[in-house]
Amino acid sequence: MYAATVTRTDGPAALEVIDTPAPKAGDGQILIDVKAAGVNFPDLLLTKNMYQYKPEPPFTLGGELAGVVREAPADSRFSPGDRVAASTTTGAFAEQVVAPVTNVFPLPDAMSFAAGACLPMNYLTMTFALLKRGQLQQGETVLVHGAAGGIGTATIQLASAMGAHVVSVVSTEDKARFVSSVGSHDVAGADGFKDAVAELTDGRGVDLVVDPVGGDRFTDSLRSLAPLGRLLVIGFTAGDIPTVKVNRLLLNNIDVRGVAWGAYVMADPARLRAEWDVLLPYLESGVVDPPIAATYPLSRAGEAVAQLEDRAVLGKVVVDPTA
Repeated sequence: MYAATVTRTDGPAALEVIDTPAPKAGDGQILIDVKAAGVNFPDLLLTKNMYQYKPEPPFTLGGELAGVVREAPADSRFSPGDRVAASTTTGAFAEQVVAPVTNVFPLPDAMSFAAGACLPMNYLTMTFALLKRGQLQQGETVLVHGAAGGIGTATIQLASAMGAHVVSVVSTEDKARFVSSVGSHDVAGADGFKDAVAELTDGRGVDLVVDPVGGDRFTDSLRSLAPLGRLLVIGFTAGDIPTVKVNRLLLNNIDVRGVAWGAYVMADPARLRAEWDVLLPYLESGVVDPPIAATYPLSRAGEAVAQLEDRAVLGKVVVDPTA
């Protein structure tokens, strides 16, 4: 089979599509014919050896996918021909992949493979983040940074479906129009978002901040929280890891909470399917519809990953091994 392979960690341009032996499923694993694979920020970091998980090259890139079951254990609740989504950390940018049974999920018939490939990382992260870590309640207000990206659009769709009012922070007019089309109720520019939040909330502030960006906007995010507000730390796509002066937490009884979805499920892999079951009603109702910015054939997987480098992607990029 063909697979997009990291042979050296010189960035996405160094990604090579090579002919490699097809994987074989072991005990507790499912073999899947890949129909689409989602591109995520960790994929970009893996091509540069900058991710916390550092596999030894050569390895196949790609951490989430959708496809059709080829082989499955009898006790797995899956059968050959079933439509599924799955998470894998690596291996998804290929014609076939194996995944642990715990990491494979039923994909509703009405959802395309391309959309399904956008779900395991961002949408499972955000059901966990919004409900378990953020304790989001109906009627609360959510401020989301990086709103035009994969985590951002997942937040907009899910928080809105949960009855929250969403304010998106964006850096361009194109992104403002995009997040509004996805369902954001209000939009604020990245420069001066604190003042915009104060105006939109009549000075009260927001109940929840979702921050996958980090960097120099962190302090103003804290200042944008209402009393008893919570700031969710999800990542640092800006590159800089901010620090917290903890006296700020005392002023309004506010919280800073880490969201480490990977660590949470690593401690108990059964949590993956439990979280998928939380997400499933949103998929079946149609309120979750991941916006896809572009689809690339497997032969151009390096270009697909490179699209994330300048944070200009509106929505999600997908790799199609069948194209």
